[in-house]
Amino acid sequence: MNHTDAPVQTRFRTSLGDIAATVMGSGPYAVLWHGMFVDGDSWGSVVEALAPHRTLVVLDGPGYGASTPLSRVSSIEECAEAGAQIIEQLGGDGRVDWVGAAWGGHVGMTMAALFPDTVRSLVAVSSPVEPIDPVFRIKLIIANQILAHFGPIAHLRHVIHDAQLIPPHAKDRSMTDVIDRALRRAPRRSIAATVTSFIINRGDASHRLPRITAPTLLITGDDRGEWTPEVMDAAASRIPDARTLVIESARTLVPVEQPAELAAGIVEFWQSLDAR
Repeated sequence: MNHTDAPVQTRFRTSLGDIAATVMGSGPYAVLWHGMFVDGDSWGSVVEALAPHRTLVVLDGPGYGASTPLSRVSSIEECAEAGAQIIEQLGGDGRVDWVGAAWGGHVGMTMAALFPDTVRSLVAVSSPVEPIDPVFRIKLIIANQILAHFGPIAHLRHVIHDAQLIPPHAKDRSMTDVIDRALRRAPRRSIAATVTSFIINRGDASHRLPRITAPTLLITGDDRGEWTPEVMDAAASRIPDARTLVIESARTLVPVEQPAELAAGIVEFWQSLDAR
């Protein structure tokens, strides 16, 4: 694929259907995979800050945005396989700088462990390695059944806003609209399939941490709940070459809540690697 400064829309054929992407920037390839309940647009101004440093491949994850709807239960491992298929289609040296938020971070960790030759470096934002709390899992199963049958009704949207954003940001229309637009774009059963596949059924990924040989940056917001700075630091200690960053006034959707701080942290990380 050719590098370009002007954004170009493209699609990649994968085992999870066609994955839509926007390609822009210059330099080595970096793939950006968003979190749950949003799509590639959630990176917003982050891409403007990163594009001078890398050729960005900004994906709509399976089931979201302009990508093929997800019609069955999948897994993080299958997403990692799809990611490897995308990287192969990009060409070049077959390696990318992976930047993943939440879901995308889980995919990146799995890729770095299972397909180490594809990941030059890894940034995982707001991506806990432990499975979700059992009580919360039951609540999410019930909510997801409502989502599958009735779509993103107002009550569910507000619950998602509160889970993704700190309280002041959950009242900020410019931020909640990023979530609401993505929920409207994707079919309700597709979204429900992603929730089952990548949240409800997500397993413990901590055993993979020692297998991640790529230089890694783990990032969390200061109000992320179970993915506290202390828990993140403990996970980072199990990765051979890892560092951490805590971004203030952010919960789960860090690219939307604090785009400038997130972009600055990623650029600093990349520059340190480029200087090696």
